[in-house]
Amino acid sequence: MAAPSGCEAEARRFFGDLLGLTEVEKPAPLRGRGGVWFSLGAQQLHVGVEEPFSPAKKSHPALSASAGGIVALAERLAAAGVEILWDDAIPGTRRFFCQDPWGNRIEFVEAAQP
Repeated sequence: MAAPSGCEAEARRFFGDLLGLTEVEKPAPLRGRGGVWFSLGAQQLHVGVEEPFSPAKKSHPALSASAGGIVALAERLAAAGVEILWDDAIPGTRRFFCQDPWGNRIEFVEAAQP
């Protein structure tokens, strides 16, 4: 995901503190570029500096929320001042959209119940 220069503290607050993602140390040759990487199970989310920066309003990552945990996640984000937009366009799927601190669109989809 793209972010403006100096994004690291906000990335750690939003993706680390609010979403509970674990920061992954960037390889030494890439550290000077700025940004922060996070672990998402077997995947990673890379927040990278892009100048000039323009937030992604349509294209977006869709992140899986734990089964039964999507409401609690939405409530935690809303309590932190993040606007939540629930969407019921896909029958049988619980999901919502929000924006990261720089205006990038993010989708959260509830994992299927076992």
